[in-house]
Amino acid sequence: MKQVLVTGGLGYIGSHTVVALQQKGYEVVVVDNLSNSQLIVLDGITSITGVTPHFENIDLREKVSVQQLFQKYPSLDAVIHFAAFKAVGESVEKPLDYYENNIHTLVYLLQELAKKPKAHFIFSSSCTVYGQAKQMPITENAPVQQAISPYGNTKQIGEEIVHDASKVSNVQSILLRYFNPIGAHRSAAIGELPIGVPQNLVPFITQTAIGLRKELSVFGNDYPTPDGTCIRDYIHVVDLANAHVVALERLLQGANQSSVETYNVGTGKGTSVLEIIETFEKVTNQKLPYKIVDRRPGDVTEAFANTDKVNQELGWKASHTLEEALQSAWDWEKKVRGNS
Repeated sequence: MKQVLVTGGLGYIGSHTVVALQQKGYEVVVVDNLSNSQLIVLDGITSITGVTPHFENIDLREKVSVQQLFQKYPSLDAVIHFAAFKAVGESVEKPLDYYENNIHTLVYLLQELAKKPKAHFIFSSSCTVYGQAKQMPITENAPVQQAISPYGNTKQIGEEIVHDASKVSNVQSILLRYFNPIGAHRSAAIGELPIGVPQNLVPFITQTAIGLRKELSVFGNDYPTPDGTCIRDYIHVVDLANAHVVALERLLQGANQSSVETYNVGTGKGTSVLEIIETFEKVTNQKLPYKIVDRRPGDVTEAFANTDKVNQELGWKASHTLEEALQSAWDWEKKVRGNS
């Protein structure tokens, strides 16, 4: 049984990926410092898969802790690295926190992996590396533009670090640039559970619909798009989790064509903020109060993926609809608030 380390494994995307890995028979070691997650997520993972992953409460910013982790689990075959701060708006307000957390943790992990004769690494990257791309849909060949936010910059720097590490070590890596994950596991046992005010659209929508927030703020309606609101590529988190498993298997089988490969992970379809609101209201039969407010710093006008490369080379394709994703997010919200 292959042993995989998942950093940030109790977070939103991490927890769904842990489930997907365990359902495929992998032995999973979860590392999480619970800065933006909760220990109860471990119970959700166990309830879905019947298996409790190894869990280590470690802050990966502490180099010695990372070294001790690899000493404790000497037979790790791969690392899937999610542990990072991830809010565009917050990164503009707290840039140094983002650079410290997102860069140091990556370096310390790669330093330990580089000591192994064979190592596999999947980096959680982001479509933010493209900035405001000039052409839609965005291909992997689109130029990486100057980052609009410190968060986006940490992902660009992170990719560069992975490339540089691969030149001087045996670490084989895949960079997954994903778009906007939404939704929850169909069991409603795990889902997106932000601490404090949500930074992402869909949890703010569900919290507003359930009465936790007074109204949803739509950041700008004067963008050059059909309805004036920003356009994004919204992907079901379960599809995204499965993409990590497929990428991992490519590395473990030695099927990768270079030491670092890059893939967009999205649906290939752009949806505006107002379209998301309208679709949510339709599938859940909930009326959503919202107001138009000023644009938010760091937001690009539109971003959606060209998925040809990931479809063809990894054989992966998003299979869930937007309606399914929004319904699952609502089911999760109701369960968390005790209204299911």
